[in-house]
Amino acid sequence: MFDAPKGLPAQPGVGYKPQHFKDILENPGAVRWLEIHAENYMADGGRPLAQLRHLAERFAFSVHGVGLSIGGEGPLDTDHLARLKHLCDWLNPASFSEHLAWSSHEGVFLNDLLPLPYTQATVARVADHVDHVQEVLGRRMLLENPSSYLAFAGAEMAEVDFLREVARRTGCGLLLDVNNVFVSATNLTFNAAAYLADFPVELVGEVHLGGHFVDADDHGAPLLIDSHDAAVVDPVWQLYAGLIARAEPLPTLIEWDNDVPEWLVLSAEAARAQKILDPVA
Repeated sequence: MFDAPKGLPAQPGVGYKPQHFKDILENPGAVRWLEIHAENYMADGGRPLAQLRHLAERFAFSVHGVGLSIGGEGPLDTDHLARLKHLCDWLNPASFSEHLAWSSHEGVFLNDLLPLPYTQATVARVADHVDHVQEVLGRRMLLENPSSYLAFAGAEMAEVDFLREVARRTGCGLLLDVNNVFVSATNLTFNAAAYLADFPVELVGEVHLGGHFVDADDHGAPLLIDSHDAAVVDPVWQLYAGLIARAEPLPTLIEWDNDVPEWLVLSAEAARAQKILDPVA
């Protein structure tokens, strides 16, 4: 087992984008920490890393991985894990997280985060991979609930129970993406509020809020895509407010990775999160 990291401040953060570098330094607003995608910074130098080092003098950082393929059938990519360790060693982030998903198979990398069957066999495999990551990095990681577009007929447990069991076996924490819950609940027709009521908030080290794309399936039913290209919608804000009302304030990230807006738009989303956190603080 590994000690929990020092942790992010229980305040809003945003996904860092280089075009916002100057604005963040001059007018951070409610933003108190920043998150990066690990794979964008696995390099040895250059302007992106110089900017990161400068920002790290003023802000706490979260490193969010998207390419480890925690749920994959095969072993983790040792080269990828070594580059991730190098990044975490010099940046020393307050948090590291990855997705409950798989994205590679037999050396082929897929540009997506694909779902897993929630079975005992999958629990064992994911737990082994989480143990491996924590051992190599020397730090506790957070595991994020996915956005889902289908369910496996052979599932043996609910998603929350799956996450709880992996955390129990490995000592990892959880990253709760509220937009992912809303997307999955809409697509798979379950109750998002009930899902959150059952979620082990005592294990949550970070919350994500983001936007999604509204589509329809072949039968005309709503189909939501976790696109990170729009503002957080009101139903997600309401779910988040309900979560915070029953929990202590939690580090909360505004995720906006595509069609990225101007800084004032993004910082306004962070300010909205702060207003929900304030009554609890």
